[in-house]
Amino acid sequence: MKKMMAVLALSLCCLIVFAQEKTTTTIPYRSFIAEVGGPGALFSVNYDTRFKKEQFGFGVRVGVGFTTGSRYYTIPQPGGGGFSSNYKDVSPLTIPIQLNYLFGKPDSKSALEVGAGATYIGKYSDMFYYYGEENSKAKILGNTSFMYRRMPTNGGFSWRVGFTPLIGNGVIYPSAAASVGFNF
Repeated sequence: MKKMMAVLALSLCCLIVFAQEKTTTTIPYRSFIAEVGGPGALFSVNYDTRFKKEQFGFGVRVGVGFTTGSRYYTIPQPGGGGFSSNYKDVSPLTIPIQLNYLFGKPDSKSALEVGAGATYIGKYSDMFYYYGEENSKAKILGNTSFMYRRMPTNGGFSWRVGFTPLIGNGVIYPSAAASVGFNF
């Protein structure tokens, strides 16, 4: 029994020594983000990373999401009785891609995010229907972001809020966004 206690005590001492040696911190320069609104239109899941292993600076974000809308269609009546019309709810795929820059002071938890890119919106969305435009075609819209980002300096839970307009067809579609994520 004494030998077992001695081995356990020695193991515990080694564990404490190794735990004390590992005091380096990693800089969280990557994030997974779940977002409502923003460049993904209604809802999107995104991966965001800096080009250098630094907390601030240039980076890229890529995501996949969806939006909802209605598709208007007509059905011919049997026997030549004309047409009936109907709406069908659809959820087109969205793919936001964006280059961005994070401004902030070293070791700060706060950052200003400014970005620009493009968002692919799948077929049949009338979300951006504008003066008779054909709404059954896929669209690529420009996107921008002006976000406040709160992120821990050693990684972990983060959140963002801001203004994220979409641009297309000569129109700016105002939009806001809120997101939660995990920095690592």
